[in-house]
Amino acid sequence: LVAWRRAGGRMRRRSRLLLCFAFLWVLGIAYYMYSGGSAALAGGGGGRKEDPNDIDPKRKDVRGSDGEEKAQSVETLPPGKVRWQDFDQDAYVGATMVRSGQDPYARNKFNQVESDKLRMDRSIPDTRHDQCQRKQWRIDLPATSVVITFHNEARSALLRTVVSVLKKSPPHLIKEIILVDDYSNDSEDGALLGKIEKVRVLRNDRREGLMRSRVRGADAAQAKVLTFLDSHCECNEHWLEPLLERVAEDKTRVVSPIIDVINMDNFQYVGASADLKGGFDWNLVFKWDYMTPEQRRARQGNPVAPIKTPMIAGGLFVMDKSYFEELGKYDMMMDVWGGENLEISFRVWQCGGSLEIIPCSRVGHVFRKQHPYTFPGGSGTVFARNTRRAAEVWMDEYKNFYYAAVPSARNVPYGNIQSRMELRKRLSCKPFKWYLENVYPELRVPDHQDIAFGALQQGTNCLDTLGHFADGVVGVYECHNAGGNQEWALTKDKSVKHMDLCLTVVDRAPGSLIKLQGCRENDSRQKWEQIESNSKLRHVGSNLCLDSRNAKNGGLTVEICSPSLSQQWKFTLNLQQ
Repeated sequence: LVAWRRAGGRMRRRSRLLLCFAFLWVLGIAYYMYSGGSAALAGGGGGRKEDPNDIDPKRKDVRGSDGEEKAQSVETLPPGKVRWQDFDQDAYVGATMVRSGQDPYARNKFNQVESDKLRMDRSIPDTRHDQCQRKQWRIDLPATSVVITFHNEARSALLRTVVSVLKKSPPHLIKEIILVDDYSNDSEDGALLGKIEKVRVLRNDRREGLMRSRVRGADAAQAKVLTFLDSHCECNEHWLEPLLERVAEDKTRVVSPIIDVINMDNFQYVGASADLKGGFDWNLVFKWDYMTPEQRRARQGNPVAPIKTPMIAGGLFVMDKSYFEELGKYDMMMDVWGGENLEISFRVWQCGGSLEIIPCSRVGHVFRKQHPYTFPGGSGTVFARNTRRAAEVWMDEYKNFYYAAVPSARNVPYGNIQSRMELRKRLSCKPFKWYLENVYPELRVPDHQDIAFGALQQGTNCLDTLGHFADGVVGVYECHNAGGNQEWALTKDKSVKHMDLCLTVVDRAPGSLIKLQGCRENDSRQKWEQIESNSKLRHVGSNLCLDSRNAKNGGLTVEICSPSLSQQWKFTLNLQQ
């Protein structure tokens, strides 16, 4: 009995030891799970699937060309810094939310209420081509400094821009994000974001404008490659690698993503066409041009190949820092906003570089219908001043077509351009004629026989062939600023021409239809003249005026001249002022 009791005691002690060991083992497993999974919990936890864009603070994984993950060590965060996942969005955005009864468009000219509802790391659709989604990108790319300038930006939009850069980029490729606060009313708009990892904040002590603010950010940048972004963007999947790859191969390339649309009213993210290039008309206002059918056919074999573009929109692009400096940065005498994309596009092309749109890179942008901030002297005057500076330095004699399109620009002082002219000479830049012939042959140059040129406008509508050819009628259609069916010229021999077709009066009575017929030098039915300060077109032989009153019922006609709005026509360019 004593032996049995002794044996039972030993078994109880052994059981207690086993229970203690099991308890410690469970604690160890719990601690391991907690420390290893804290990143997932911080990012939302709750058993959600792992997001490949979330960044574990203890590990940085990049994927090589063979698909194998490669771990890299990550430095601990500096004192006072937090990961973007831990930033208090509610406190930051909540301090400036639109109050009940306030106009949600008043501050930013987009619906701030809808913007403020969105999470800083919201999901957006992957709008890339299938080939882009399957591609493995190089990991041995240079890191970039991302420069974002802003003035009184909505906090929610600015925060989403910053977070999308960090979330959608391989960590080793983001050296830093430099926020340049261009003297916003509330300095905390930028200062509070300085708590986020990799974010640096610079604040101007007066309003400098986009160009000088970007140069300040670029001068402070530590990386060898610069990425410029607007302050109301959202980067898409693998947006950065395709851009860096092109610049790493050739530092004279300046590259831009396809710019998707973030709706200003409901903030829906919509993919943009990949068949667009940047361009302009002779008024030097940026526009998107569709590729020609020949260009689209040539891309069918490789639809994700880089797209050579005559111009970039200017808000989003990547450029080698040393090349940015060598090429003259920005024109520091341009003010606030406008014309800078024109100037840098001319400069890059004419001075030996190239501009590309990279289809595998997608970044969303909020497009607004008007500016949310004021311009000293008015936005029209500032834009004209900046545009004149670009035209005077880079366009040679072709600048006269700009002045024909925008006669009022001649009266806007543009300042001293000597330093920019010296820059052009020092860089041995090509003439603008070379640019037109080799980069933008699609831009129609007025003929020396033309008196007026371009679209023939009547309010928001333009004279249009409606796709008709010889013996077809003409009508009006909403102006699209893309030339084509809406491109006309009034020549010195008084013909109104579209290619080799001329506006022709069928007979000389009021109500007579206008048709397109082959141009004939001495055909009196095809002779027109501008009257009343170039606001009307009168047929010479009949003294009747071009009229659109019956455009919907059969086509344009000639009628007895009157003050009617249906007889008001204006060419985009009048070359005889």
